[in-house]
Amino acid sequence: MQETILKIENLNKRFGAVHAVKNVSFEIKKGNVYGILGPNGSGKSTTLGIILNVVNKTSGSYSWFGGSMETHQALKKVGAIIERPNFYPYMTAYENLKLVCDIKQIPYSKAAEKLDVVGLLERKDSKFLTFSLGMKQRLAIASALLNDPEILILDEPTNGLDPQGIRQIRDIIKEIAATGTTILLASHLLDEVEKVCTHAVVLRKGEMLYFGSVDGMISNDGFFELQSEATDQMIAALQQHPAIEKTELLDGKVFVYTKSALEAAELNRYLFDKGIVLNHLIKRKTSLEEQFIQIIAGK
Repeated sequence: MQETILKIENLNKRFGAVHAVKNVSFEIKKGNVYGILGPNGSGKSTTLGIILNVVNKTSGSYSWFGGSMETHQALKKVGAIIERPNFYPYMTAYENLKLVCDIKQIPYSKAAEKLDVVGLLERKDSKFLTFSLGMKQRLAIASALLNDPEILILDEPTNGLDPQGIRQIRDIIKEIAATGTTILLASHLLDEVEKVCTHAVVLRKGEMLYFGSVDGMISNDGFFELQSEATDQMIAALQQHPAIEKTELLDGKVFVYTKSALEAAELNRYLFDKGIVLNHLIKRKTSLEEQFIQIIAGK
């Protein structure tokens, strides 16, 4: 059994008339990478703020590490970046981290160790103000890792970064996860969640629409792309097949969406037996993006 790091039950948050988080429940298990995914205003940051004790919940509950300790004690085992990092501009990267070590009563040796993790050891004596946005974000991650947390929480970790900066942050997240650290990140970027996370929580206007594995979100039966000289006959035949949910005609191609497993060879044989010869047949996997759009649209 995987250990439960965080359990959220029926969490609600209202800001006046705005119901920002609506009855959200999910569990974070040790060793996985979770993405809270949703458009801006979906309640991602509010949810993180509540579990980190910086936003008061309206109702519901959450418990860290099986409820074995008070929230303020539990948060000593959590590393988090939920706002833009606030370091002293005229101090070096190393000096800034040493200050954090003093506050958290951590040996200075951790500062160099974590700078190495985020690829900034060579720049440890450079002043913070000389850093690019991506380097500042990496320093913030190093700072959040100083206490060797059991879980690292990141709110939109790649926001505002260029493609190279995004890739560096993603690689660092994967490396940290590979050491067994649990990670919870909020993002509106599907690509981020697909590439980095094992599990996803999808929020829309404060409501949870999906919770489960990223693979489970993608691993439906996909769809087919077909072409034939006899388009109308083909569509009529497809609509009679028990495994097919719907067909769409677009730019001369027929897109076929299934409701149960169907192999390409099987479909080809079925149409051939009905006298329809295909000149184009491709089976495609539904991307996380399409799944996400369907979930958000409430399909």
